[in-house]
Amino acid sequence: MIHLSVIIPTRNRCVLLDKTLRSISAQTFSPDRFEVIIVDNGSTDETSAIANHYRGILKNLKYFYEARPGLHEGRHCGFRESTGSILTYADDDIEAFPTWVEGIYESFLQDEVGLVGGKDMPLYEAPPPSWINDLWESNGYGKFMSYFSLLDFGDKVIEIDPDFVFGCNFSIRKSLLTTIEGFHPDGVPDSQLKYRGDGETHVGRQVSKLGYKTIYNPKASVNHWVPKSRMNLTYIKKRAYMSGISQSFTNSRRELLELNQLKRNPPFIKTLRKIKQFFLPQSLKSEILRSYFEGYEFHQNELRKDKELVNWVTKPNYL
Repeated sequence: MIHLSVIIPTRNRCVLLDKTLRSISAQTFSPDRFEVIIVDNGSTDETSAIANHYRGILKNLKYFYEARPGLHEGRHCGFRESTGSILTYADDDIEAFPTWVEGIYESFLQDEVGLVGGKDMPLYEAPPPSWINDLWESNGYGKFMSYFSLLDFGDKVIEIDPDFVFGCNFSIRKSLLTTIEGFHPDGVPDSQLKYRGDGETHVGRQVSKLGYKTIYNPKASVNHWVPKSRMNLTYIKKRAYMSGISQSFTNSRRELLELNQLKRNPPFIKTLRKIKQFFLPQSLKSEILRSYFEGYEFHQNELRKDKELVNWVTKPNYL
């Protein structure tokens, strides 16, 4: 019986996908009890050949081609084709700990658990510049670095805030995702950035609103690839810019749906502009924060001039 569906949206990263699938083939959990769903989101490389190769290694492997761009399209294709009661979403650049699937399954044995994550540890292609370490942040659980979706909350099972289950290692009950009506838009081609949304963040927060727990289980952990090409300020600022777009989506969707209008000068923008004044003299973090503001304001401006974008932001769901 299939208990768990591992869903991997992917696009033109067959070399990394190969490493991901190799790690999944070495799980301690019985291969009879989980399936792997590869969703090819428009690849032109050898992705289909890699999937074909692993059909003889992973017992329950499925491959689907989804030409429509956008990470949410890949996620939803996997959702529709899955047979497990637990859905585990993974990026195509992770290498799973051997206990990954086992830890996820064990965490969901508690009926009150709706969402599960684990460590997302850095797998650096090259030694990172020293300033990268300054981007680690800490909270009451442990440390995290959102720019590379990295997280380490220690070696004990704990209940956490759903915002700290990153999309590279995100497990949810299928029944809950059905109730929530799927993911909001997330990764999109650069030419369609204004259609970006708040992705799995929305899903995690809805899980909490529905009264379910979010669990961090160190057995359910992965290593997350960080290529040398991303270890620079240009990439970090781009990630911050996209985060600003996502926050604008969240705020504007709430305002548009609840108030049925988009305020000309959203209060959140005013608040951000006030915050800017506290970041002088200039520093690395203030430069990154400025990119976040710019992303937010870009999306707000696009909303004011594009009625179709307003319709997109207020869609009932994106399934």
